[in-house]
Amino acid sequence: MDLNRATILGRLTRDPEVRTTPNGRSVASLSVATNRVWMNQNTGTKEEKVEFHNCVLWGKLAEIAGQYLSKGRRVYVEGRLETRNWTGQDGNKRYRTEIIVDNMIMLDGPRGNVGASESYDNDSVPLPSDEVIEEEIKVEDIPF
Repeated sequence: MDLNRATILGRLTRDPEVRTTPNGRSVASLSVATNRVWMNQNTGTKEEKVEFHNCVLWGKLAEIAGQYLSKGRRVYVEGRLETRNWTGQDGNKRYRTEIIVDNMIMLDGPRGNVGASESYDNDSVPLPSDEVIEEEIKVEDIPF
């Protein structure tokens, strides 16, 4: 069995670019920056490295990203890695590795409010953020 899974939590480096394919399907492109901070053992200074991840979202997920996400917002995405290639105008072969997103959680609340989050995937429709679902859990219902 093989596994191709990518999980990223970071900030958008630009607003999502939403387009429509000739057959009417929505597709969005976005870039997420993740950083790693560590202490350099030799110098004792704090160092940081930033990675940029190209993400592609399809269908309803692309529409949601275009409507609610913007540069600087924190987002969690899950999907698979896919590399595409093409020949550039200069005749050189080009490659681009992207995360094809199938699940997304917006970590900032509406209009950037920290603390709220909403989760979306390609199979679900979001609940309104003011709707609360409460369910009583009984000790007898716990399976262990």
